[in-house]
Amino acid sequence: MDHGLQLRAATAEDREWIHELRHRVYAQELGQHAPNRVGRLRDGLDGDSVCLVAARGAARVGFISVTPPWSGRYGLDKYLTRDELPLLAEDDVFEVRILTVEPRRRGGAAAPLLMYAALRWIAARGGRRVVAMGRTELLGMYLAAGLRPVGRTVRSGALTFEVLTGEVSELTRVTMDRYRALVERLRSAVDWRLDVPFAPGPDGCEHGGASFTAIGTDFRSLHRRHEVVAADVLDAWFPPAPGVRAALAEDPAWAARTSPPTGAEGLVAEIAAVRGLPAETLAVGAGSSDLIFRAFGRWLTPESRVLLMDPGYGEYAHVTERVIGCRVDRFRLRREDGWRIDPARLSAAVGSGRYDLVVVVNPNNPTGRHASAVDLRSLIAAAPARTRWWIDEAYLGYVDPAESLADLAATDPRVVVCTSLSKMYALSGMRAAYLVAEPDTAARLRRWTPPWPVSLPAQLAAVAALRDPAYYSGCWLRTHTLRRQLAADLRGLDETLVVEESVANFLGVTLPAGGPSAARFVGECRRHDVYLRDLSPLSSLYQGRTVRIAVKDTAENARVVAAVRAALDLLLPSRQVSPVPVSEGVTAAGPAR
Repeated sequence: MDHGLQLRAATAEDREWIHELRHRVYAQELGQHAPNRVGRLRDGLDGDSVCLVAARGAARVGFISVTPPWSGRYGLDKYLTRDELPLLAEDDVFEVRILTVEPRRRGGAAAPLLMYAALRWIAARGGRRVVAMGRTELLGMYLAAGLRPVGRTVRSGALTFEVLTGEVSELTRVTMDRYRALVERLRSAVDWRLDVPFAPGPDGCEHGGASFTAIGTDFRSLHRRHEVVAADVLDAWFPPAPGVRAALAEDPAWAARTSPPTGAEGLVAEIAAVRGLPAETLAVGAGSSDLIFRAFGRWLTPESRVLLMDPGYGEYAHVTERVIGCRVDRFRLRREDGWRIDPARLSAAVGSGRYDLVVVVNPNNPTGRHASAVDLRSLIAAAPARTRWWIDEAYLGYVDPAESLADLAATDPRVVVCTSLSKMYALSGMRAAYLVAEPDTAARLRRWTPPWPVSLPAQLAAVAALRDPAYYSGCWLRTHTLRRQLAADLRGLDETLVVEESVANFLGVTLPAGGPSAARFVGECRRHDVYLRDLSPLSSLYQGRTVRIAVKDTAENARVVAAVRAALDLLLPSRQVSPVPVSEGVTAAGPAR
């Protein structure tokens, strides 16, 4: 075992050594390139690629290079056209290049650790596929890692390479299945200095945020809740309505020990009355995730094809890809379009008739953009009859309840609307949600619902919340004001920050290209007990540079701004403070509708 082996991103000093090692190995030793007088090998991708270095103390051992899709080109472009290798034109393809180890260090753990580090780095940037050129002499090592030949061979100088590829999720699964014990042993032996966790989570999905870990998941240090700013989850900043608190406080011992109505009949009746929906079109669950798992598990199989918005709420990719194993495609939203859904482009994608399910989170999480009900109704009307639509309206209250498609879902068997009562009603800890579907669909889902799906405290709280629309309307309006002020304050910290508002209770901040990664930035903010959400794993479109920040109250928003300022002072010491006054920033930063 390589105790003391350090894995890190390459520094400027490392780059000179990398160029010199490449010349020694690929020009002098292997004959891929002709030797040159300066004893250095460089290529046009050096500025676009990221190098990861293995070192022991001051001695560098090896490196690996990763070319991300946002560079717009790959090393393989020198050898094959996109027609010859179409996978290079696909989304989310990261190229792993030039795995190189000092001759005297070969045979140790450096090479496999560098490959593992590249895989973890790619996964943390939303990568879904890897492509590589593997020397034929080392093909066994690449195959053991889970890579597979695509049937293309490349000749470069005296060397022959196989073109290899693999899905990031599958490569991660193979690694953890075959080498889990070794990975666990190396965790304590390796000095891991990359801005990504050493090992993936148990199921590969980050559910919620990391802030509760800081509070204490064993509940022995709950006083920390007053010290931690949990801006990495989208829980409401405001308390539940007074009636909710009264209902929970009236007899908590009774609420804790008493079995609730078996099918949450009172809650269903209240939802039906408030929303103007027939009770037979409703099914309730312990949060939207409960409904997602239950419904998708009944409707989909590994043969099903699903279309997800990208970027989009990660739970949908987790359930469809990792839990069920569906064939999943992404409909890529575009930053230059303001992350909005292009109805014509989506209609063309769905019109092919290949999709069993299309998922639209509206407003979108994490982009915060809203697609109009008019556009969505037109899209659905024109879509093939075989395609089911799942519309997640968890944050619709921040826009306009009239924009809901619940009435369509109640009559159209192709449409289901899912609505969480957690975020909009400050009930995240209660876990309550419902979906709307035409009666036969809703009845089938109710048959697969266990008794007592929603706890008695949650039923009491949800019913009381639905009975106080005036209180929540005021909270939602106040949220817009708080968000605009937070956006203005963040814009004033640095003119290179891109602050993108949403229509809901969060906003996005993108760091400058060439600056710190979102992961490192988030880590620095945590030193101040301020937790933000790194969006990088959700989509490669974020290029590892975007964080999502939940809107909190005035005092906690001030702590967020202070933590961001401190992180920027450390990570961008030469930053330029924006000349825009805060008051002007507030005026210019209205809701992005």
